[in-house]
Amino acid sequence: MEPEEKKPKYGDSRTFDPNFKGPIHNRSCTDVLCCLLFILALLAYFAVGLLAWSQGDPRKVIYPTDSRGQFCGQIGTPLEKKPLLFYFNIMKCASPLVLLEFQCPTTQICVEKCPERFLTLKKAILNKEHMQYFSQFCKEGVDTTMFLCFCRKSNIVVEARQVAMRIFEDYTQSWHWILLGLVIAMVLSLLFIILLRFLAGVMVWVMIILVILVIGYGIFHCYMQYAALKGQPGSDVTIKDLGLQTDFSIYLQIQQTWLAFMIILCIVEVVILLLLIFLRKRILIAIALIKEASKAVGHVMSSLFYPVLTFALVSVVIAYWAVTAVFLSTSSEPVYKVFNTTECEYSRQTCKPETFNRTNISAQCPDAECLFAFYGGETYYHKYLILFQFYNLFLFFWCVNFVTALGQVTLAGAFASYYWAFKKPDDIPAFPIFSSLGRALRYHTGSLAFGSLILSIIQVIRVILEYLEQKLKVAENRVAKFFLTCLKCCFWCLEKCIRFLNRNAYIMIAIYGKNFCTSAKDAFFLLMRNIVRVAVLDKVTDFLLFLGKLLIVGIVGECRACVYASGKNISRLFHCRVCFSLQTVVFGTYLIAHGFFSVYAMCVDTLFLCFLEDLERNDGSAERPYFMSQNLLSTLKKPNEKVKTAWTTE
Repeated sequence: MEPEEKKPKYGDSRTFDPNFKGPIHNRSCTDVLCCLLFILALLAYFAVGLLAWSQGDPRKVIYPTDSRGQFCGQIGTPLEKKPLLFYFNIMKCASPLVLLEFQCPTTQICVEKCPERFLTLKKAILNKEHMQYFSQFCKEGVDTTMFLCFCRKSNIVVEARQVAMRIFEDYTQSWHWILLGLVIAMVLSLLFIILLRFLAGVMVWVMIILVILVIGYGIFHCYMQYAALKGQPGSDVTIKDLGLQTDFSIYLQIQQTWLAFMIILCIVEVVILLLLIFLRKRILIAIALIKEASKAVGHVMSSLFYPVLTFALVSVVIAYWAVTAVFLSTSSEPVYKVFNTTECEYSRQTCKPETFNRTNISAQCPDAECLFAFYGGETYYHKYLILFQFYNLFLFFWCVNFVTALGQVTLAGAFASYYWAFKKPDDIPAFPIFSSLGRALRYHTGSLAFGSLILSIIQVIRVILEYLEQKLKVAENRVAKFFLTCLKCCFWCLEKCIRFLNRNAYIMIAIYGKNFCTSAKDAFFLLMRNIVRVAVLDKVTDFLLFLGKLLIVGIVGECRACVYASGKNISRLFHCRVCFSLQTVVFGTYLIAHGFFSVYAMCVDTLFLCFLEDLERNDGSAERPYFMSQNLLSTLKKPNEKVKTAWTTE
């Protein structure tokens, strides 16, 4: 009896198919159930939005509301002359709880104007005029001789308002310079992608040499420090004898620390040199693929403008989420309860201020008052309001991830059409971006919804963990905090892995048109069969694109700074509003560069998977010629019988 043939661990390699010419056109709908689920979820999302807009109180958006539910500055109310809202501790507003509850967890009171001086209770008691000024920023009924209200925090509000006015003034004066800086960023991003076609090899090797030189200098510096400490008192103490010290500089005073640093750097240097020796061919392949990606982007120029559509769709999703969240948070009603100092059977029961004096509660409990407790309600809508906010947040993540997935599938389909065109650019289909987008929406909405759903669930779990961490901040349970930190770390890693897997699954969907699970499995097995090439290409590409972003942001930021400083005192650069305008240019430049380079990164990943498929399907013979470019063939030193006729038009 013959032994059963053992199956490969990561699946069988692709076999030759004479009919395969790139992205398959005859395909069917995939993951239909998930598509229907996504449509139903969107319809429910619209229903939640309509419900929130019908129940929300727009006055809470227009007028600030204090902690007692009263509107600041509303005409016809006792607070008509107090239009501003004062936060006792505005820093507490920077909390994950605000995402769900949309209420800042700190005391808020309406004031006529913001504080203009710094006072503490200790200083105010010594001066009657100071105490009178001090008391207007305390809660109603608070004894200022016993409690301290936080005027110090109010200075933040005053300064923030002044800064906002200066920022607005700067925007009105320099908007054309900001726009010019963003246009320059677009041009530089495009030029960098074009230059990668010619200078990718030089940039990669310069990068590698610089890393080796930096580590070499680190080894030399550690040795010099080790030698300088020789013979000095106390420098021969071991790290074990020194024990755990909170001041890290103490460790730098002993020889053993620098010896350890030197040994670690030597090991890293040796490992890098060995990797360069054994992986030099794979580095050359990575460089060739990066050059090929620049060529592909040049042939599919419309791909560079696709991020504009992604940005527009994401902006719509963010706007809908924000408006719905605001209306949900303002749709609750003020709840009043009975408060008293003596024993009363009605204590903490809900009440209505309009009819409170006509009830028997005031007769049975003379000291009882009907006061504002919180925002809420007694209806089913108000009881499940937190669930509506949670659903709003979950659909926000799902929709954003779906838009991102749609962009990745669209770009992958267009660049795969480029790679599998035997005669480039003659065989590249017309309007590859529009064709790929149409296939994605018509056949694979369910698969995109499936992949984005998995990622959204993980992201919501991370938000819940952040919520729990905020709740546990006051607790002293170190074990719970430790496990919570471990869970946060695990789900962060899981999200990164799922993002990577989804990205490659979408590429396989764009090429073969299969469902999400099959595509994810095929992509994973293909990458695992070429894991070393994957690691090298991923790191080389990431570093090159990071270098490009840094270079473009630096150039545009420096030019903007020079415009500010030209003919002016250099200290003007450090003025708050100017700095913020400069930061706007830098941030906008980074977003533009990231948009261009995300297209480029998707192109590299798509061409890489196609390249691996090409190596498995074909062998370079007349019957099974390679589809890869002449540059890649030369790098691999592989023959191709039809290469002379195939690439003459390139």
